[in-house]
Amino acid sequence: MADGELLACDWGTTHVRAWVLDHAGKAITRKQFPLGVSRLAKGEAAIKFRSEIRNAMGADRLPAILCGMIGSTLGWTVVPYRDCPADLGSIAQGVVQVEQHPPAWIVPGLKGTGIGSAPDVMRGEETQILGWLASDPVRALGRFTVCHPGTHAKWAEITDGRIVRFITAMTGELFDLLRHHSILRADGVADDELSFDEGLAVAGDGSALAARLFTARARAAIGQAPRSPASYLSGLLIGAEIASLPSLLDIGRDEPIALLGDPELCRWYARGMTHAGLRFNVWDGEGAVLAGLMALYNRLVRA
Repeated sequence: MADGELLACDWGTTHVRAWVLDHAGKAITRKQFPLGVSRLAKGEAAIKFRSEIRNAMGADRLPAILCGMIGSTLGWTVVPYRDCPADLGSIAQGVVQVEQHPPAWIVPGLKGTGIGSAPDVMRGEETQILGWLASDPVRALGRFTVCHPGTHAKWAEITDGRIVRFITAMTGELFDLLRHHSILRADGVADDELSFDEGLAVAGDGSALAARLFTARARAAIGQAPRSPASYLSGLLIGAEIASLPSLLDIGRDEPIALLGDPELCRWYARGMTHAGLRFNVWDGEGAVLAGLMALYNRLVRA
């Protein structure tokens, strides 16, 4: 087995994904821990990191770099957001060291102007975008759009290797709230393609979302509920996001979109983009976060 070079962690709200990487950034070991920041008491993150994550990964002597919500007010320590436009260098400048021997760093999030003059923020997605950029030198020049599906989906404009601006859509969280805590309650797994496609069709151009959502209730009330109400609701919400977000970032219909994230979630977004007639390519989010964390680590140790 190759020797470990780095302990890399993507520390989110509900869980931690951790990897031991070799010198080339390839994962030697991968584990997941139910230690998301929402499950930790104040001041507990550092203790759990040392006693559980480092120990379980066999990485007690390795340097470590962490991204995600661990740098928020709920995490280990607050790592201030960096301003957009931002690139590898400016994000690396905002990294905060939280341990000395061996060293451990936390990556900052980004803030910028989203819809209108309202602010927008991200934590964790910036590292995946950096990894996507680092994976192909061609992406250092020109304009690109990245869509990162998730609880809080991000649509980011990239120009000449810099994250210029981004917009967040609370599609995943809204789906969870509506299906569990509203009149649109929908049990079961959202995995039915036919019902999902019915939702995409009703999403239309994404406008008047509150009115379109009520179609799920109306159909159930008259005995015409879709085969999978959860899939219908998912298709409606994802379809509305895909129909409305590109125009907010001035994305032309012929401009390709990099769909970056969890493969299963990207599969549904790809279905929605195909329905909308958009061009896209799908990229693995885990590979991107590892590339991003390794790029930041190399920048830090060579500074």
